[in-house]
Amino acid sequence: MTGGRSGGAARAGARRIVVVGDTLLDVDVSGTSERLSPDAPVPVVDVRTDDRRAGGAGLVATMLAKDGHDVTLVTVLSDDGRGDEIRDLLPGVRVVAGPSGAPTPVKTRVRVVDHALVRIDEGCATPPVPEVTAAMTDALAEADAVIVADYGRGVAAAPAVRAALEAVAAHTPVVWDPHPKGAQPVPGTTVATPNTAEARAFSGLGGEGVPFATDAAGALREAWGTDAVAVTMGDRGALVASASGSRFVPAPSTTAGDPCGAGDRLAAGVAVALAEGAGLADAVAAGVADASAYLAAGGVSALFADRGAEPVAVPGTDRDALRLVQRVRADGGTVVATGGCFDLLHAGHARTLSAARALGDCLVVCLNSDASVRALKGPERPIMSQDDRVELLLALDCVDAVVVFDEHTPDEALRRFRPDVWAKGGDYDAADLPEAATLAEWGGRVVTVPFHPGRSTTRLAAALAHVG
Repeated sequence: MTGGRSGGAARAGARRIVVVGDTLLDVDVSGTSERLSPDAPVPVVDVRTDDRRAGGAGLVATMLAKDGHDVTLVTVLSDDGRGDEIRDLLPGVRVVAGPSGAPTPVKTRVRVVDHALVRIDEGCATPPVPEVTAAMTDALAEADAVIVADYGRGVAAAPAVRAALEAVAAHTPVVWDPHPKGAQPVPGTTVATPNTAEARAFSGLGGEGVPFATDAAGALREAWGTDAVAVTMGDRGALVASASGSRFVPAPSTTAGDPCGAGDRLAAGVAVALAEGAGLADAVAAGVADASAYLAAGGVSALFADRGAEPVAVPGTDRDALRLVQRVRADGGTVVATGGCFDLLHAGHARTLSAARALGDCLVVCLNSDASVRALKGPERPIMSQDDRVELLLALDCVDAVVVFDEHTPDEALRRFRPDVWAKGGDYDAADLPEAATLAEWGGRVVTVPFHPGRSTTRLAAALAHVG
C-alpha cells in the first residue's frame, strides 16, 4: 500500500532522495527525578515530555524532508495503530510501504535532564524477511540518490529489494548504512558507512584508531564489492577506503551530546552531496560536517524542536556551549569564560587561554563577530574571518567552546550561561573591566591571568606586511 505526500513542496534545488529500510516508532520520555520509589531503590521520574517520532529509516527521511528535499521512504509497516501513527509522523515524506508481517517495533528512551536512564524495547524481536511489492521497487527508478538505512529487520535483506538496489547502483549513488544484524551492502554500492563497532564486527579485525579503520575499510570494501567504505569514528571523523587509496576525513571540533541519529545524519549528508555531483571524499566530508553540526545544534531533540527560522549552530558554539556549561555545573565544576577578537591567533593568546582554562573545569571563549571587530578596530579588520577564528580557537586543547557575539562587549552572551569566572590578560585592571558589573549580577568573579608583552595582533600583522 502507498501513502500520499503531506506538507509543502520541496525547495528549489532539492534532490530526489529515496530512503530504503526499516522504520521504527521512537519515543523519548523526559523528566526530572528527585526521589527514590518506596517499593524499590529505583528513581521516580516525573515526566515532563513524551515525544514520538518515526525512527530508523523514518528518521533519515524526516531529516531530508526538513532540509527541503523530495523524499520517498520505501519500507514496511504493520497494520496496527502504531503503523498508522508512523505515517502521521512523516509529514512531507511520500511513504511507499508493504506489509511488515510483524508488530510495529517501539523503542522508548527515558531520560532525566541530559542523562539516559533506561531504554524499553517492544516488538523488537527479529521478524521474518518481509514481502516486497512492485511499488516498493518501482520507487527507486528516478532517484538522484538512494540511502539504505538497514536496522536489521529484513527490508534490505529481501531478494527483490536487493536486486532493485543492485540495478540502481549501476547509475545512481547508493549510500548504505549497515546494521550488525542486517544484510551486506549489494555489490556496486557507492559507499557503505559502518561505525567503528560495526566495522569490527563485520571484518573480524581488532585494533584501534586510524590503523584499524584503514585495515577494516579496505577489507570490507573487498568483501562487499562496494566502491568505497567509510568507517565512521565518532568525533574523530571518518576513514574512507576506495580504489584511489585511503583518506582520513577529520570532524570539526564539537561537544557531543545525545548521539542518537548522528550516523543517520552523516549518511544523509553523504547521499545529498553525491546527488549534487560531489566526489566521494568531499561527499564524506560533507556528511561528517553535517553530523557534527547536528550534534552541536542539540541532536534529535533540536531536530524536532519548533525553532522557527533559527539557523543551525556552528559546531562548538552557542547552544553547544550552553550544553557544556550545564554538564559541568551538574558535575559540580567551575565554568570559566574569557573574550576578545583573537584576530591572528599568536603565542600570547595561547598562553592567556591556557592560564584561563587552569582556573576551572571548562573554558568558554566569547568571540567578537566580524561586525563587532570592524566597529572596534576599523574597516581593515578582522584579518581572519569569524568562522576561521572559531575553528582555530576550537583546535586548542584549552578551549572547550566558543560563543560569538555582535556587541562591543559580551555582556548579553555572558548572561546566557553565567560563568563562575571571567578571565582576562593581566594588562587589564580587574576592577575596571566592564564585564565586572555583569559578573556581579550572579556572584561571578573577575580574575586576571599573566600578560605576555611584546606579542600583539597589530605587531604581528605589521611584521607580515613587511615580509609579504
